[in-house]
Amino acid sequence: MLFGLSNPELGVVMLVLFIVFIMLGFPIAFTLMALGVGFGYWAMGDTVFSLVVQRTYSVMANDVLVSIPLFIFMGYIIERANILDRLFHSIQLALGNVPGSLAIATLATCAIFATATGIVGAVVTLMGLLAFPAMLRAGYDVKLSAGVVCAGGCLGILIPPSVMLILYGATAGVSVPKLYAGALFPGLLLAGMYMLYVLIRCWLNPALAPKLPKEQTDVPWTTVLWALVTSFFPLTILIMSVLGCIFFGLATPTEAAAVGSLGSLILAAAYRSLTFGKVKESVILTARTSAMVCWLFVGSFIFSSIFAILGGHEPIKNLVTALNLSPTMFLIVAQLIIFVLGWPLEWTEIIVIFVPIFLPLLEFFKIDPLFFGILIALNIQTSFLSPPVAMAPFYLKGIAPPHVTINQIFSGVMPYLAIVLFAMVLVYVFPGIALWLPKYLYG
Repeated sequence: MLFGLSNPELGVVMLVLFIVFIMLGFPIAFTLMALGVGFGYWAMGDTVFSLVVQRTYSVMANDVLVSIPLFIFMGYIIERANILDRLFHSIQLALGNVPGSLAIATLATCAIFATATGIVGAVVTLMGLLAFPAMLRAGYDVKLSAGVVCAGGCLGILIPPSVMLILYGATAGVSVPKLYAGALFPGLLLAGMYMLYVLIRCWLNPALAPKLPKEQTDVPWTTVLWALVTSFFPLTILIMSVLGCIFFGLATPTEAAAVGSLGSLILAAAYRSLTFGKVKESVILTARTSAMVCWLFVGSFIFSSIFAILGGHEPIKNLVTALNLSPTMFLIVAQLIIFVLGWPLEWTEIIVIFVPIFLPLLEFFKIDPLFFGILIALNIQTSFLSPPVAMAPFYLKGIAPPHVTINQIFSGVMPYLAIVLFAMVLVYVFPGIALWLPKYLYG
């Protein structure tokens, strides 16, 4: 005992200290390791060092996590090869006469690109450089344009192959293919609801999105078809092939990610955009991002192991059970906690630190971990969109023209925040949206 506190109480103190240190700006991964080793040494003595080595090795030997750098590399190659420019242009041509065509084309491009990379900052930044100026030049409302870019850029957290779902699967012990199958329809539903909102709003108020000039809409159908054949279909086929191999059990996520990485290189070469410099840059960015994820995972495993040994879950579980919550109320409370945690923390910390705290409670309330994971993936969309610490608006502000204010961007994302919350309600009321495909494919 330390200062008269029992081990479970020490676990809670460790958790509170972690939140305090993060608020003070300490590096997350090393804070996790320092707290884990420090409290573990007090409770276990020298044995904690053997535990640290074992947990570190178990993370590095996890086959599922190998797919993370491969999927990230696939996304960076597609990003660096200017494939996104071609994709946006082809969809814009195909939607020329639709109200708010540029905004809908932006959302469609984000949804497709989200399946190639789960890196929100990359998608928001790219679309902020590509689509945002195009919408402003066309006279689109600043708030509408900003909201479209920010909301669409966050879809990569949910739509497979999402890196977040890989981490959740490894943390919660849930099959990644099942998670991908469960997230597919909610992801498409959310993207579709975004597009429907923009379409209806621009139809009711055409001043928000003026029609494009005739030279941009009166394009021969052969030109539109060729643009789709040479940009939209190749990338879509590549992504659907990767997902199909995972869904139907033809390949593991790691094997499918390797094929996807090779396919992205072939696609970039076919567009004559593959250079040594771009490959080198993609490799460096992939290594940097993967290292961050791995260190976080190592730190979180050390922290969560010591937290479990101290019995830190028990006071939290006892508190929740004493409240006599129904499963519905527990889900609401859990999602509210994750929503609030999304302000100071990245999604990686939420998944690897706080999800393990909820896992024992899922069994108590008889909640499917797969279903809980899909709700978290939806919820984390709000973390990137909700002020005051909304990363997507800040990414966009960093590359937006000076006259675009952060308050305009915040105002623009609020309707999409409401749409995400409505989508969460729909998924909870109609769980088949998330659970039908995994049951159909895997029983």
